[in-house]
Amino acid sequence: MERIKTIEYRCSWDNSMQKAKCFIAPGTEPRPLLVALHTWSFTYEQDCSAYAAYCLKNNWNFIFPDFRGPNWTPEACGSDAVVEDIADAVAYMKQAALVDNDRVYLLGGSGGGHASLLLAARRPELWTAVSAWCAISDVALWHDQCAAAGRGYAEHIEKACGGNPAEDEKARAEAQRRSPVTHLGNASRCLLDISTGIHDGHTGSVPVNQTLNAFNILAKPEDKISAEDIAFITENQQFPAHYPAPVQDPSFGKNTVLFRRQSNLTRVTIFEGGHDCLPVPGLDWLSRQNRRQAPDWSEGKASASEAFELGK
Repeated sequence: MERIKTIEYRCSWDNSMQKAKCFIAPGTEPRPLLVALHTWSFTYEQDCSAYAAYCLKNNWNFIFPDFRGPNWTPEACGSDAVVEDIADAVAYMKQAALVDNDRVYLLGGSGGGHASLLLAARRPELWTAVSAWCAISDVALWHDQCAAAGRGYAEHIEKACGGNPAEDEKARAEAQRRSPVTHLGNASRCLLDISTGIHDGHTGSVPVNQTLNAFNILAKPEDKISAEDIAFITENQQFPAHYPAPVQDPSFGKNTVLFRRQSNLTRVTIFEGGHDCLPVPGLDWLSRQNRRQAPDWSEGKASASEAFELGK
């Protein structure tokens, strides 16, 4: 990956210089831009080879920003600085590279999925389409889920929010401000695909209701998933018997699609897997979206690529 360089770009939030991995597509014609995001406990130095390799192969512009690093400081974890850092990464690439403004994409998993949902809600005008995987949509709820399961992410949230959201009103307000669910109503015109594995929250750290609750905010009333069904799915790692078998998506490979529903400009997919990101179907879907065309919700192409378990 010698063609992937480490760069610095100026961030408008505090005039600081933030680092990122970057690839500028050669040529004289505008090319798509992929902004990919690191997971909860990592930085821009995380392995991003799955995303970078796709961009190199297809001659896409690519940036993998730091956005204040691991999510255990007030500056990180969905802060206003994070929102501006990611927006500024797009601005940097549009100055440094020839970017096709009709094909600007955002993708992230876990903590990167949290930031992807947040940017879809708070900067929807930036994106042609957003793909979020195993995303934390409600920070306060995830704090309680992690505390109950004995996961250290609860302590991360308390450090970022200045206290325990379950006990401290100010910390609870901070958690709400940093939660995509608080802002997702603003994403109604953003093309959004959200996916997670059915076993996440059991073999992984982010329960399925984090994804299903986010979908419900943007879905038509008749497409929403009932609270009773969400509770059943999250606890039992399966769908109630009255749910029909979905059409399969070949791009998911062995990670069988268990449930899929599209409503307005949002689609949700639950697949056989845990806390996993599937870059092939994510990138395949993004590649078919263009601002000048109607959304393409068709199934992807078969691929031998495997899922990779998202880092902590």
